[in-house]
Amino acid sequence: MTEPIRLLHFADVHIGMENYGRIDPKTGISSRVMDFLHRLDDVVTYAEEHDADLAIFAGDAFKSSSPSPTYQREFARRIKRLAQQCPVVLLVGNHDVPAMAQKASSIEIFHTLEVENVVVGRVDKIHLIETKRGPVQVATVPYPMRQRLLGSISTSGMSIGELDLLLREQVDALIRNLAEQVDLSMPAVLTGHFTVQGAQLGSERGVMLGRDVAVLPGTLADPVWDYVALGHIHSHQNMNPGGYPAVVYSGSLERIDFGEEHDPKGFCRVNLIRGETTYEFIELLARPFVTIRVDVRGQPDPTEAVIEEIRHYDVTDAVVRVIITATPENEPLLRERDIKNALSQAAFVAAIQRDIEYPIRSRLGVARPEELTPIELLERYLNAREIDPARIEVLKQYAERLFEEEASS
Repeated sequence: MTEPIRLLHFADVHIGMENYGRIDPKTGISSRVMDFLHRLDDVVTYAEEHDADLAIFAGDAFKSSSPSPTYQREFARRIKRLAQQCPVVLLVGNHDVPAMAQKASSIEIFHTLEVENVVVGRVDKIHLIETKRGPVQVATVPYPMRQRLLGSISTSGMSIGELDLLLREQVDALIRNLAEQVDLSMPAVLTGHFTVQGAQLGSERGVMLGRDVAVLPGTLADPVWDYVALGHIHSHQNMNPGGYPAVVYSGSLERIDFGEEHDPKGFCRVNLIRGETTYEFIELLARPFVTIRVDVRGQPDPTEAVIEEIRHYDVTDAVVRVIITATPENEPLLRERDIKNALSQAAFVAAIQRDIEYPIRSRLGVARPEELTPIELLERYLNAREIDPARIEVLKQYAERLFEEEASS
């Protein structure tokens, strides 16, 4: 029986995300940046311990296309170590490309220096890669930039919807063209950095740059490929469940924000065999994000109620936010210092948010009293005071006279 090629698929490292972190005075690097680097270390260590044959990084090495030299150095150190274990394919993602097509991507240096055992997926191309357990074809589809794919096509007068459709057709065509070039005698992997129509989006909505093309799932679910390794969407998911090949977003290695609080984070281990490929998701111990919601309305000591609720959560080394629903009467009794002390085991307190419930005062029987005339307001007020109806009519007559005198003066 043919021994499977051991492939690791990971993506979306986003080195440079500093939210919910503190600068370490010794290294000058944010603690949150170190979280992402530690997860990358975990991938490299797994590759070494499990004798990986090939690693595919499906794009977005950095938060921006112009990372600091320090971040470039830290990423390069880990890729160099990984490349000592096995060949590494680095795909260009949307955060890796500059705004101008003529400028180099943030990972271009690996190609320029011809770093041994590292292939940069800069263009749509099939790369033949020799591994310890046999050859693999890796087709790279970097993030589809509009100026690159539509630069030679006249788009004058097209609507945004028409442009989106044209771009999708261009991406579909180039993927099908790559499929036609595959040698069916050996394993073939397609790696791309883009959105697949129907994908469950996460926090990457907030870090995407510009408009996004949505590739059709059917374009990718072609059995000419043995595995489709995707980046760009941070939630791990298989876009072709039950079918062959698996069309997989590995997801990001770390949580970006609270939108990914409940998402497992990790990478994929692929057992690559022509026509029989399988994969499994390897979960990593990413930084926990914890939201604590507590309703203290009616509580005489709202601070103690919040602290008691905190005791029900494991906040150790977590990024934590506390959302407190209070009333205007007991909100001033919240002692933020005591609440922060109760969160002392957390890595970072993102927020202690106070949601104050201001009850709609319905004594006038209307939510928007400014919509009533003065006479209508007086009538509703007197009714609320349970004044005798006959007396109300007399008071309304006197009030109308006063208003008329005021208006004519």
